[in-house]
Order: sequence, then C-alpha cells, then structure tokens
Amino acid sequence: MKNHIFRKLPAGRAAGAGGRSGRLQRTLGALELTLMGVGVTIGSGLFVITGVAAAEHAGPGLVLSFILAGIACGCAALCYAELASCVPASGGSYTFVYVGLGEIFAWFIGWCLTLEYIVGMSAIAVGWSAYASGVLPLLGLRLPEALLTDPSGGGLLNLPASAVIIIMALIQLKGTRESARLNNILVTVKLAVILLFIVLVAGSVDPANYDPFLPFGWSGVFSGAAVVFFAYLGFDAIANSAEEVIDPQKNMPRGILASLLIVTVLYIVVTLMLTGVTKYYSYTGVAAPVAFALNEAGIKWGSALVSAGAIAGLTTGVLVFTGSESRLIYSMARDGLLPGAFAKVSRSGVPARAVVCVALTGSVLAGLLPIDTIAELCNMGTLWAFSLVAVTVIALRKQYPSMKRGFMVPAVPFVPLAAIFMCAALALQLDTVTWKVFASWTALGLCIYFMYGKKKSRLR
Repeated sequence: MKNHIFRKLPAGRAAGAGGRSGRLQRTLGALELTLMGVGVTIGSGLFVITGVAAAEHAGPGLVLSFILAGIACGCAALCYAELASCVPASGGSYTFVYVGLGEIFAWFIGWCLTLEYIVGMSAIAVGWSAYASGVLPLLGLRLPEALLTDPSGGGLLNLPASAVIIIMALIQLKGTRESARLNNILVTVKLAVILLFIVLVAGSVDPANYDPFLPFGWSGVFSGAAVVFFAYLGFDAIANSAEEVIDPQKNMPRGILASLLIVTVLYIVVTLMLTGVTKYYSYTGVAAPVAFALNEAGIKWGSALVSAGAIAGLTTGVLVFTGSESRLIYSMARDGLLPGAFAKVSRSGVPARAVVCVALTGSVLAGLLPIDTIAELCNMGTLWAFSLVAVTVIALRKQYPSMKRGFMVPAVPFVPLAAIFMCAALALQLDTVTWKVFASWTALGLCIYFMYGKKKSRLR
C-alpha cells in the first residue's frame, strides 16, 4: 500500500502527457500569462476584500499586511516559476507535487486547489454582484432584494453572483484563445480604472485617518495578512495553463513573476488611498470599498465609473478561475484519479465537461454563501498548496539535479523554507471554524481517493 500511495509521476511523462481524448492547444504567450495573472489576482482582492480586512483586522496597517502576504507569495512564486519551467504540464501544483512527492500528496494538493479555485471563483462572483447591484439601477434595472443576498443575509439567492459564473463558463467553452482575448480587454479596462481611482481620491486623503495606524496592534497586521492573502491568488492559476503556453520554459516564469510584481505595487498604493479617504471602521460590512471610498470623497460620477470598471475586473477573476479549476480536474481525470469523462477535450480544445462541473458547483456556492466565509476557506487551501510546492522544489533538486530548468529559485533551500514558514504562520491566523471545515474537506477527499483514485490511477 505504501508503494502505491507514494508512487510518483515520471517528469517526462508529465511534461509530455496528452489526454487520451485529445490535447490542449498552445496559444498563450508571456503577455497573455501576465494579464491572466493580473486579471484574476486584482479582482476581488482589491475591489472586495480590502474594506473588510481594514475594518475588522488591521486598520490603516493593512498596507503592512499586504507587504507580509506579498513576501510570502513572492517566495512561493519563485518556487512556482522554477517548477513551471521544468514540468510544463497542465494541473500546476498538483502535477508538480505528483512528480516530486508522490500520488497521495498530489491528490491532497489537488483537493486543496479545488477548494481554492471553486471557492475563490465564488468569492469573486459575490463581489461582482455587489458592484453590479449598484450599477443596475442606473440602467433602469432592478432586482428584488431577495435575489441580491444570500440566505445568511436574509435573502433567497445571490442571483447575479451565480449568473456571472455560468456566463463565464459559456465563454470558456468557446476556447482558450477567445477567453484570453476577452481577459486582455477586461484587464486593460481594470488597470485604467484603478489608476483613475488613485488620481481621483489622492486629493481627498486626510493623514488624520491614518491615526491610529495599528488599531488592532501587530496581531491585527498578521491576521490581516492571512485574510488578504486571498488577494494574491492568481499566479498559481497561471501554472495550470502550462500545456497551453508557447515556449513554457521561458514564458511561464515571466508571466508568474511579472503579474505578482504588478499587483503588489497596486495593492499597496490602493490600500493607502482607501484608509486615507475615510476611517478604517467605515468599511465594516462594505463589499464594494473602492466605490464606497469615492462616495465618501464626494465623487459620485467617479463611483459609478469605478463600479463599472470593477465589474469588468472581477469578471476576469471568474473567467480565469473557471479555466484553472477545469484544467486541474482535467489533469486529475487524465491521471485516473477522477472519472475519465472529465479528461475529454471538446472540438474547441477545452475540457468541456470539467468546465460545466466547475460552473455548476461555483454558482451554487456564490448564490448561497457570504463572502467572508468563502475567502477564509479559499486561503486555507492555497496556503497548503504553496507549502507543498516549496517542499517539491527541494525534493526535485535532489532527485533530478540535472533536469533542464528555464528558471531556478535562488538560495535553495532557504527561499522554499521561508515560503513554508510564512505560509504556516499565516495559516495559524485563520479562524478555528475554518480549520474544522478544512479538516472535514480533507477527510472527504481522502475517502474519495482511497475508494476511487487509488484503484483507478493510471500509474498502477
């Protein structure tokens, strides 16, 4: 049994694998990857989570939370960049860990990433709904309050949140190239809106709003870092598209590192603007903090414009997460750990059944759960994934020292160990309930593996 659950996927087989029902098409370059990372990362983290994190965790000190989370992600990003350059296969972290640590760890990470991507997509959709509900009345359209709020908020269903996931899934089904083109357009709009926001509110920043800078102390900064860690999700999603990338040995590291650098700078600047315009506690319960800040600054027209831009930006997050999770399911099904039907590629070159499965699951979560519960669950899965990816870098350096690597992490094993330590520290800041739910999720996943995946694995 031990040999079975620790069996490893040969590196050459992973990089050259193709589904028995078709291959994915290579259509993405470094620019598309960078915009993909920026598109999914800047979505909900900036437009949604910042307000809640400032009000409940760190106050103006949230900027330090972003820096801490950014450092942790930077160490993890270096690990992702190396692994993506030497094992350029669909599945990202799941495939890396399968090659370096073995099947049981690969299943665990795949299960964690499923939690990250589906739950992350749902959180972004909830934020999208918050901004959309503010814009719809301007267009003469109104939905009943019961269809704008989840049951915990007194409603029946967050209909816009569910609807946007279904729409993005339909676009994914058209093909990777078409999805990338839409993402490029929406990211351009999003970056323009963020820069406009900075310009509009810069004159309304009051230094008095930064006092006290650390209202919750340093413990608030660390707990805030654990929450806003969600804001950095995205560069790991890039790794799932490796089989659809032209010259992945070069373009994967470029896309991963460039997207992380861009979003870190933007997060720091926008956080300073948000907490400088009004007191941090004003954002309590606010799901659309950027629009709220403009309203507080008396810029009503700017609020409507930013809301429209936020809708475009959050849309990219839903789009990319839908694609990333479907590629993960495709990879696990191709390896036999999930039913083979999910490994079938459609005529448009996408795993259609996996896309449909992701869309249906995500739309249910987005329609029925509040955003704070969704975000913390997403962070837990991600922190575990980042930690095992860092361990994999160390393992592959020892197992395959001569493997061709388009990028190499500096100062191994210190950088991977730093990533592991910081991810563990952030995980300990998460709520006890989150740990209990994650433990239940893990137990369910292991049951599925031992009852199905272990027996059906193609490595048997």
